[in-house]
Amino acid sequence: MLYLTDDEFKYIVKLMKDFCGVNLIQKRPLIEGRLGNFVTENGYTNYMDYFKSLENNPDELINIVNKLTTNHTYFMRENEHFAFYHDTVLPWIDKTLKTKDLRVWSAACSSGQEPYTLALITQEYLGHAASQWDSTILASDISNKVLTQAKNGVYDLEDVEKMPVEWKTKYFKQIDDKHCQVVDSLKKKIAFRNFNLLDPFNFKQPFQAIFCRNVMIYFDQPTKEMVVNKHYDALLPGGYFFIGHSESLSGINHKFKYVSPSIYRKE
Repeated sequence: MLYLTDDEFKYIVKLMKDFCGVNLIQKRPLIEGRLGNFVTENGYTNYMDYFKSLENNPDELINIVNKLTTNHTYFMRENEHFAFYHDTVLPWIDKTLKTKDLRVWSAACSSGQEPYTLALITQEYLGHAASQWDSTILASDISNKVLTQAKNGVYDLEDVEKMPVEWKTKYFKQIDDKHCQVVDSLKKKIAFRNFNLLDPFNFKQPFQAIFCRNVMIYFDQPTKEMVVNKHYDALLPGGYFFIGHSESLSGINHKFKYVSPSIYRKE
């Protein structure tokens, strides 16, 4: 195994934190385990030469982010959130919104299961009135690789196994004996964008709901606080903010009102 020197470790920790907020200070064995062979296979005899080659290469930096983090997700993950979205958020939007412009953001959408789930739940809720709404879901991620996968909308049949039968029939088509694909009518309800959560949030209008789940576990406390408060500012008053069940806003200076575990609201 190719081991990191102290200087190399400090260098990659700072590089990743500055680039996307990912905190690797406790991840030295993970870095060595996931990058050691990769670095030598690309012709480098040490980490530092490779790390310096990344500085002006954002695509390769994102590739390293993918290697050092986990893009694991699936349909209906943390299903309580989707039930709350259907039972509470959508009725609130329907009742209070003067214009039929639904604005929901799936931040750090990974391979797309989250925004597709939000889109189909929205369509199911709106029913015949769906054509009267602009109900496009914004879905973003820092990685073009997972965004491409999300746009294609191809998943293992096992991925949709736990979904209601009527949803599988209506929103997915089987393309071979192992895979299915999201139907085009649902794909059109998602706007996929490349986005780094450390970048400025220059959105023209506020959102009614933001899902930013299972990404802040990679941030240190100051970065988490900054990102949380940027999401607060990006929400409409009364809007909802969802984080992962394993995440917490404890110890963070924020203005959100606690609703239930991992669900918050802007007053």
